[in-house]
Amino acid sequence: MGVPSPGPSISTSSRGAGTSQAVALSELAAELPDGVLRGDALVRSISYDSRKVLDGSLFFALPGTRTDGHDHAAAAVAAGAAAVVVERPLGLRVAQLVVPSVRAAIGPVSAAFYGRPSEKLAVVAVTGTNGKTTTCALVRHCLTSAGVVAGQIGSVGTHFLGRTITSSLTTPQAPDVQWTLCQMVRSGVSAVAMEASSHGLDQQRMDGVRVDVGVFTNLTREHLDYHGTMERYLDAKAKLFEPSRCRAALVCVDDDWGRRLVRRLKIPFTTFGQSPAADVRFSVEERGLAGIAVELRSPEGALRLTSTLVGRVNGANVVAAYLATRSLGVPSEAAREGLATAPAPPGRFELVDAGQPFLVVVDYAHTPDALAALIATARRIAAGRVTVVLGARGGRDRGKRPETGKVAASADRVFLTTDSPGEEPIADIIRALYKGTLEAETASEVVVEPDRRAAIDRALEESEEGDVVLIVGRGHEQFQHIGSETVALDDREAARESLLARAGAPGSACV
Repeated sequence: MGVPSPGPSISTSSRGAGTSQAVALSELAAELPDGVLRGDALVRSISYDSRKVLDGSLFFALPGTRTDGHDHAAAAVAAGAAAVVVERPLGLRVAQLVVPSVRAAIGPVSAAFYGRPSEKLAVVAVTGTNGKTTTCALVRHCLTSAGVVAGQIGSVGTHFLGRTITSSLTTPQAPDVQWTLCQMVRSGVSAVAMEASSHGLDQQRMDGVRVDVGVFTNLTREHLDYHGTMERYLDAKAKLFEPSRCRAALVCVDDDWGRRLVRRLKIPFTTFGQSPAADVRFSVEERGLAGIAVELRSPEGALRLTSTLVGRVNGANVVAAYLATRSLGVPSEAAREGLATAPAPPGRFELVDAGQPFLVVVDYAHTPDALAALIATARRIAAGRVTVVLGARGGRDRGKRPETGKVAASADRVFLTTDSPGEEPIADIIRALYKGTLEAETASEVVVEPDRRAAIDRALEESEEGDVVLIVGRGHEQFQHIGSETVALDDREAARESLLARAGAPGSACV
C-alpha cells in the first residue's frame, strides 16, 4: 500500500465536548452486556483508588499485583462512593455492577461516562520499544504548525494549550486517559498524539479509545520481566491494531517483529522503513549536531524531509510522524515545514552546555538497541573519547542487563552507577552490567561508582576537548527511587551543576 489517504478531517476548533455530569449507573452498565446490575445510583466521578474517592464516585475494584481493589471497596464506600464495580458481590449497601473482569470494564465505562471523547478527536497512537515519545512530539508539533490545536499524552507528561499534566505512567490508567481526552475536547483540542505502552495495552488502559492512525516503530528486548517472551511482548503491542480500536496502521518493517505484525493485521496498513520491501522507503543523511535529512520514496514520489533531531535512528521517527500527519489530512508542505522546526522531546539527546569544550548529552536510552544507536551517533560526532554513564532500573528485565553492559563497553569509558534501583540491591544490578562489559572483551575503561551524581561528576571531570559524555537511561526523569525513598535527581541539572562548579561559575539552571 502507499501513503495513507487523508483520514478524518481536523479543524482548529472544538468538535464537541464530553460530559462529566451525573450519569445513571444503569446507563453506564449498558456498555457491559455480561454485567449484572444490583441497584442503581447516580455517578458523578470515577475512581480506582479508594484514597481519591469523592461523593458520588463509581469505584472500580481493580485487582492488582500487590493489592486487590475488592479489599478497599468498603473504604471507598465509607469515603462517599455511590456504587462499585466488582467481580463478585460484596456485602456493601451501595449499588454494585458485577462483571467478569473489572479491568475489562473500566475502559468502556470511563469512555461512556466522559462522552466518548476520542470520537471527537483525531487520534494518533504510537507503540514500539523505542521512539514513541519522539514520534508523538513530532506529530504534535507538525499538527500545531499546520494550525491544528493538538495535544500529546506520554512518558514526558500530557501537553495541550500550554498545560502540562505529569504522570508516572507512559499510558495512564483508563479513567485518567478518558478524563484527559475529555478535558482536551472541552478546551478546543482537535487532535492528539499518544503513546501506547505494552503495559497499557495489556492492562486494557486504551480500551474505549478510538484510534485513527496506529503507528508501530520497532520491537527490541524490553519488559520481559512482565511479558515473559518477545512473542507475548508483540502480542501486547498488536492489541493497538485490533479492528475494534484502530482504523489504519503505519508499520515500520525494518525488524522481523514489524514484518510479523503486518501479517496479522486486519485493518488497512502502510509499511515504511529502509527495507526494500517497505511501501514507503527512506534513507538518512546525518548532519552532525545540525540534525538529519531524510530522503523519502513512495508511490506519491520522492521528497526530502529535514529535522533538527540528532542521530540516524531518528529517521524512522521523522518518517512515521510525516506519514501520520499526512494521513490526518495535513498537506505535505505543511507537514515538512513542521518537521523541520520540531525540537526533540525533553531528555532525548538533550545537550547540557555550560561553555565546556566537550559535549554532554542526556538521553533516555535504556535498551541495548537504543544505547548502541546513541553510542554510534556519538562516535560520528566526537573528535575524542566517548564516555557512558549507565545504570539499570531495579525490578525490571534482569536478563537485558549484561547485554546493555556489553553494548556500553563499545564506548571508551563506562561509569556504572544507579538508575532507580527501588528495593533491589544496587550491587546486584551493577554486577550484572559489569558482567556484560567483561563479555564485550573491549579495551574500554570501566569504573564503578554507585552514587549517580558522583558518577556524573567523575565522568565530566575526566573529559577533555572533543569528547562526548552520554548520561543515559533516565532522560527527563527528575527522581530516583532508592529503597523506600524518593530522591530528587535530574541528570541534566546534575550535569550542569557539575560543569559550573568545575568552571568556578555560580548557578545551577538546566539548559
